[in-house]
Amino acid sequence: MTTTAAAITYKVPKRRHPVLQFMVHQPLGAAGLAFIVVMAICAAFAPWAAPYDPLAVDYGAMLARPSPEHWLGTDSFGRDVLSRVIYGARTALAIGFIASFWGSTAGAIIGVVSAYFGGKTDLIIQRIMDVLLSFPIIVLAITVVAVLGKNIVFGIDVNLIIAIGLPMMPKVARVVRSSALAIRELPYIDAARAAGYSHTRIIFRHIVPNVVAPYLIMLTAFVAQAILAEASLSFLGLGVTEPTPSWGLMLSGAAADFYQQAPWMIVFPGLAISFAVFAFNLYGDSLRDWLDPKIKL
Repeated sequence: MTTTAAAITYKVPKRRHPVLQFMVHQPLGAAGLAFIVVMAICAAFAPWAAPYDPLAVDYGAMLARPSPEHWLGTDSFGRDVLSRVIYGARTALAIGFIASFWGSTAGAIIGVVSAYFGGKTDLIIQRIMDVLLSFPIIVLAITVVAVLGKNIVFGIDVNLIIAIGLPMMPKVARVVRSSALAIRELPYIDAARAAGYSHTRIIFRHIVPNVVAPYLIMLTAFVAQAILAEASLSFLGLGVTEPTPSWGLMLSGAAADFYQQAPWMIVFPGLAISFAVFAFNLYGDSLRDWLDPKIKL
């Protein structure tokens, strides 16, 4: 007796690109990312995207209402509000990304070192982090700016970036430290020590790659806080100064004096800050859900 086995073919499903998977499973995060990309493009191509020079003064068009000539109106010096909002995106993203990157990176390094060595090293580092965490972000940033003053390098205030990134460092250090503590106890770390690998190799080869996910999540989330902190400091006169376009700076000074006569001077910069912070928060939360295997399950 012979039997003929039917040939069975298995069709391997095509894997979607990770970006497409993210867009399908995290639509809100994709919307936030889309706004971030548009904002970054406008900032990068601001000289072509802006209809006017953001520093050009036109006393004949002071406090002009939104119109086809000036879509978002003009301020008390006749400067085009739309152009200043577009150039303000460049200031917000530059300071926000740099401050968030250095604060998150320094915090991640401190958290990994603290978790790996433990003992007195961990105790001393964590007490220092506790001191920094005891200050509200804006209060600590104001203190640092007031103490350091201004230090302009290539058109960017380095001390302002330090002041904004410093309050982020202890929070990232705490999150990364908790992940690194769990990784430090795994068998392959003991095997690496037994093989005689140096501390530097174990940290950068075996621990750091496993804490990248929480680091990226914190980095993305803190960009929104950095943008908000820059706007707050500029509003208080401790951040970016005139005539550099800045969303926070556009809300202070003459805007507060003419808010009834020319509300567009306040409304549009305020909306830019709100949408930017909201977009980064949406993307950060979605990225956390996407990278966290516990939430995926």
